[in-house]
Amino acid sequence: MAKEGAVNMEHINGDSGKAVSLMSFKAQLVLPASKANEAVKFYKAAFGAEEHFRVNHPKRKAEQDVPLIICAELKISNTSFLVCDQTDDFVTALDGGGCGMVFRLETEDVAGLVAKAVEAGAVADGKITEMEDAYGGGLLCKLKDPFGVLWFIASATKKSCEAES
Repeated sequence: MAKEGAVNMEHINGDSGKAVSLMSFKAQLVLPASKANEAVKFYKAAFGAEEHFRVNHPKRKAEQDVPLIICAELKISNTSFLVCDQTDDFVTALDGGGCGMVFRLETEDVAGLVAKAVEAGAVADGKITEMEDAYGGGLLCKLKDPFGVLWFIASATKKSCEAES
């Protein structure tokens, strides 16, 4: 059952395939390790961003003053976006220094949306995996579109979607 505010893609693009409801679309900034906390402070000070939640990396290294941020959700005006540190276990859009951006789509049907995107020309980077700590848990699949843009297709929580074998 789609949640209020969800967008049914079938009604938008006239696609005759299985309808997939999207729950949200969020930009995700991937910063060099240990820079996300500074970025969060900057966005708060410069643009009045509100921090909605933060998930710190559980495997904090002893030499770090501040734990790495797996995900911090910020809101500026009426738009939310995610900020995170690049980590060894995090596939990133960074190709050598600087900041990378990932687009994140949340859906109740991760497998259905991944299949639809692959059929349209995207390439899956691995399989759908279950994330225990990141973003409060849930399913995640990474895709690269035909233009080289990295997309995360994710469920909002573990209970909202099941992986199909």
